Amino acid sequence: MKYLARTATGRPLLGDDEGFVPLRAVHPDAQSVHDVLSRAAAGTLGSVDDAPADRVDAADITFGPPLERFGKFWGIGLNYAEHAGDLDEVRPDEPASFMKPSTAMTGPGGPIRLPPLSQSERVTAEGELAVIMGRACRNVSEGDVDDVVAGYLPVIDMTAEDVLQRNPRFLTRSKSYDTFIVVGPAIAVPESRIEFDNLTVQTVVNGTVEAENQVKNMLFPPREIVSFHSDVMTLEAGDLFSTGTPGAAPISPGDHVEAVVESIGSVDAPVVR
Repeated sequence: MKYLARTATGRPLLGDDEGFVPLRAVHPDAQSVHDVLSRAAAGTLGSVDDAPADRVDAADITFGPPLERFGKFWGIGLNYAEHAGDLDEVRPDEPASFMKPSTAMTGPGGPIRLPPLSQSERVTAEGELAVIMGRACRNVSEGDVDDVVAGYLPVIDMTAEDVLQRNPRFLTRSKSYDTFIVVGPAIAVPESRIEFDNLTVQTVVNGTVEAENQVKNMLFPPREIVSFHSDVMTLEAGDLFSTGTPGAAPISPGDHVEAVVESIGSVDAPVVR
């Protein structure tokens, strides 16, 4: 598994399972991930040990969003049968999808900012696996989805639950407050076809696992989600699908929320109002 990320200052990074390596430590005049990849393919990348820059301790690196600019944000509701049952909702026959504005996104570390109490008194957080599109496409079969996906990352999705409960038509508003989706620090890029079945997704609040399930228990797995929506509209590089949560947990100021996706990564953020 390879990972692509950015520092908080926006400098792109390229790394692997053992940690991230700043691009300028790999090649002194590298300008982007694409530059590094092209140099690697040409065999002119050089050695990290011979690089002029000092090595950077991973503990000293703060990550911002892995992409400078995302595209469309899709969310999938009720995608685990157990979660739908917890909410007394009918299991959908097709993906129950919704869209979120780009202004709802914040980078790893957040913070998650709750709306004023006059607007919402109950917000929930949901750990999820997200899919990032790598190419523009339309009408993609499930078997071809891997060819158009850039990779995967963990996200924390939020819902103003009391707003939604007043009227299901308020779904978009309940999902659209600023900072209501926290994206992970790195995109995991599989080197071969990834098998999701046994991967676990967790919603963690203050160190306690509030919800947990395996991707194999999704009603609509990631490849089916991408294929289905490619029949609805043109998908573009940078579009994100948040594939649903195993369960939500109410959050309050002072809490610390984490989404953990096995083999993909984790993202966490504090909660403030």
